Amino acid sequence: MSGQANSRDVVRRDDGTWAVTKPGSDRASAVTSTQAEAVQRGSQILAKDGGGELRIHGTDGRVRDQRTVSPGSDPYPPRG
Repeated sequence: MSGQANSRDVVRRDDGTWAVTKPGSDRASAVTSTQAEAVQRGSQILAKDGGGELRIHGTDGRVRDQRTVSPGSDPYPPRG
């Protein structure tokens, strides 16, 4: 499922920190000291960006959980 238009991955880096990455991007969107902080930050990023899928990788690099994040509250929602 990588390459989705709006998705993020929580992955462990070689130095032991956790990164929130966007498929196809060279840089991390966020880097934290714990996986829980990275999951929380990744959820915030996706909610602000209109929602999407958050894939959480274990220390072995395999996807261990996947969550759908709803769009955050938009102060200027489109009229429908």
